[in-house]
Amino acid sequence: MVGPTAAGKSDLAVELALAVGGEVINADSMQLYRGMDIGTAKLGLDERRGVPHHLLDVLDVSERASVAAYQRAARAQARECQARGAVPVLVGGSGLYVRAVLDRLDFPGTDPVVRQRLEAELAELGPQAMHERLVAVDRTSAERILATNGRRIVRALEVVEVTGTPFIARLPVHETEPVLSAKIIGLAVEPGARRERIASRVDRMWADGLVDEVRRLERRGLRSGVTASRALGYRQVLELFDGLRDDADARAATVRATQQFARRQASWFRADPRVRWLAYDAPDLREQALTIIGEPS
Repeated sequence: MVGPTAAGKSDLAVELALAVGGEVINADSMQLYRGMDIGTAKLGLDERRGVPHHLLDVLDVSERASVAAYQRAARAQARECQARGAVPVLVGGSGLYVRAVLDRLDFPGTDPVVRQRLEAELAELGPQAMHERLVAVDRTSAERILATNGRRIVRALEVVEVTGTPFIARLPVHETEPVLSAKIIGLAVEPGARRERIASRVDRMWADGLVDEVRRLERRGLRSGVTASRALGYRQVLELFDGLRDDADARAATVRATQQFARRQASWFRADPRVRWLAYDAPDLREQALTIIGEPS
């Protein structure tokens, strides 16, 4: 179950899991973190309606998320579900995480010394300058990575330096014979509706106590977390604490950043011909999705 943020993936995944005897496996990189609940729209226990959810709340906010580690854990969890006779329902908007589970991706090109140096340069120079460096050595990757996404820029530069090959070039084409066979359902949201839903979600996050959540997580090491501290909403609230934004600006910046992210999510998933797209607001959405699930592989 894939698609842009605020499309309703989590709720539909629960509906489908209930219908087919399934268990949900999280594929949202930020929902891996304990305590990052409001800002990631993580379903509460009552909203999960008794459906087991896996790979939620498995990292402290000070820890670095790793797609390679996630790949191992998610594949193992999917196979455990199948061994119990349960249908694994992978749901989330982190496109690389989804592909890491389904497709034949490996993750070479890691060097902790190079990574540490590049992260230090990112802290000193800022993401825009690092993005310009990426343009010079790997223009294709630079065109697909936001100039504000310092973590992804550093990863791309690391791969180029360690392997001598472009970062994007290491992603294979979408496979007809993936490691794990799956029916991939995408929830499509028209741009206008997507903007409205994101703005409403951010308003709800603030009303539900996102600022207090960030304050609690700050005491648990959020600022030291290379991955978690850059999460949408959390980064903007930390800037609010630092006096770089007022409350209204932090909220507006979260909306803008989330809209940019959602556009990139939609583009990523649209490039995968295996995705079967359904309108997020279709009155018979559950029935359409179940029809796809029931089709012969």
